[in-house]
Amino acid sequence: MLDLLLLAAASLSPAPAKGEERFAACLAMVDADPAKAIDEASTWQLAGGGVLARQCLGLAFARQERWGPAMTAFEQAATEAERNRDGRSARLWVQAGNAALAATEAGKARTYLDTAIVSGQLAGAEKGEAHLDRARALVALRQPAQARTDLDEAIKLVPEDPLVWLLSATLARRTGNLELAEKHIDEAVKRAPDDAQVALEAGNIALTQGYEAAARAAWEGAVKLSPNGTAGKAAAAALKQLDSAPKTP
Repeated sequence: MLDLLLLAAASLSPAPAKGEERFAACLAMVDADPAKAIDEASTWQLAGGGVLARQCLGLAFARQERWGPAMTAFEQAATEAERNRDGRSARLWVQAGNAALAATEAGKARTYLDTAIVSGQLAGAEKGEAHLDRARALVALRQPAQARTDLDEAIKLVPEDPLVWLLSATLARRTGNLELAEKHIDEAVKRAPDDAQVALEAGNIALTQGYEAAARAAWEGAVKLSPNGTAGKAAAAALKQLDSAPKTP
């Protein structure tokens, strides 16, 4: 999640000359010593650091996985950028949305991402990733039809992103569209053959279709790829359940 936020930081419109060097130093500090970065950004903010100080503060909180404070810092940065009409607010709203998703604040995430998308400041891959993020929020809010619309738009804009295909396949499976689920998980596998989460979902879809052998192979692959990760553990549990299920004569 932090990598996505840092990527968004790097892609912001050129910052004003004033504060540019201090922002770069603060970003470097986020990786080296996030606690020190929080102190630096807070001091800078009190001294009138504005948008850049608030953004660095958000990134430092995110590095510590303190998602609530990170969300607030990004929201404040986006609000100030919007007030200043400096062209950076949309990307900051996206950062706020990602922090909200990590904080399991799906309602706030949707609001932030709505604001980013309707601003008209995003285009191409940035816009596609924002639609993907909003789809994640909508799934969490149990609004699958709206999530499907966003995922379809994301597929058009960022078809190279395996996460788009993975989430689309998962949503299709959950809504009973197994033909689409199979098609889209195949696309995810093409783009991320070594991703345990993709292998886990491939197994889920295969079993839902009644293909036990294919499900087993996919889950075994997920365990091999990430034995101690969340996806690998989920696949191991699925294999155990499959082994313990009564066999049809």
